[in-house]
Amino acid sequence: MKILILSRNATLYSTQSLQRAAERRGHQVQIIDHLLCSLIVERDRPGLFIGFDPLNGIDAVIPRIGASATEYGAAVIRQLEWMGVFTTVSSASLMQARNKLHCMQFLSRHDIDVPKTGISAGDTCAGMVYDQITRDKAVVKLLASTQGLGVMLAQTRSQGLSMVEGFHRVGADVLIQEFIQDAKGSDIRAFVVDGKVEGAMLRQALPGEFRSNIHRGASARSIELSDEELFLAIRSAELLGLSVAGVDILRSSRGPLVLEVNASPGLEGIETATGNDIAGKIIEYIERAKSEQTTPDKGKTVHTV
Repeated sequence: MKILILSRNATLYSTQSLQRAAERRGHQVQIIDHLLCSLIVERDRPGLFIGFDPLNGIDAVIPRIGASATEYGAAVIRQLEWMGVFTTVSSASLMQARNKLHCMQFLSRHDIDVPKTGISAGDTCAGMVYDQITRDKAVVKLLASTQGLGVMLAQTRSQGLSMVEGFHRVGADVLIQEFIQDAKGSDIRAFVVDGKVEGAMLRQALPGEFRSNIHRGASARSIELSDEELFLAIRSAELLGLSVAGVDILRSSRGPLVLEVNASPGLEGIETATGNDIAGKIIEYIERAKSEQTTPDKGKTVHTV
């Protein structure tokens, strides 16, 4: 097969790991920056160009779409879908998972427990929303934050409201979210491929830091998930129509909570912590899906709120 990896940077660990895994299995790999793709929209003749050259002969696509290019990345995936190319994540699923409010609304509607989350209609209602969430510490985060960027911990109500108002001043909407003290600066990343958890790690934040992202210096170790955590990871990915997903879970006194679902999860942390060939599992999934002549979401329903 000829596999296309959409990635802004061909030297990134995840991109390189996927390329090596595909080439070990005898596949050809092409890596393209999706922001260099031009699209031609025409009835019955959708086209995609890399520079001046039309894209042809691609059997499967692995999108690695960062938060800074979500809209255009989704448009490229959508074009490929219209062209009949197999892609490991659909444009609809990417958009649904990337918007944190949408994701929280959707998962909670389908009986997945999440941290209590709110958004205010401007500064006037911010205090009321904050009080609905907590009277103490709260997490304030951008709707499309990633790698811990745009995520802050308010130690007090007044500090939290100042953060919300500051974001509003620059035209950014933010979530006010329950701070799970029980988690003690840790979370779980479960990596789901084709309806199975292929690896899980416990990420522990640095002392004095509440964000447990590897990019923020957190440590990680392989762990075994409980039956409930396994169910939550697999069910969350399934509900969002994601065949490849990183599901982040917090352990709390009321049970596990799904914090977010990542449609383009990084591979370095999970492969290093677990020693598992996650990239290889993704390539194997593509091989199975292509041999069965399925689409990434066949047999699965991409729900919308």
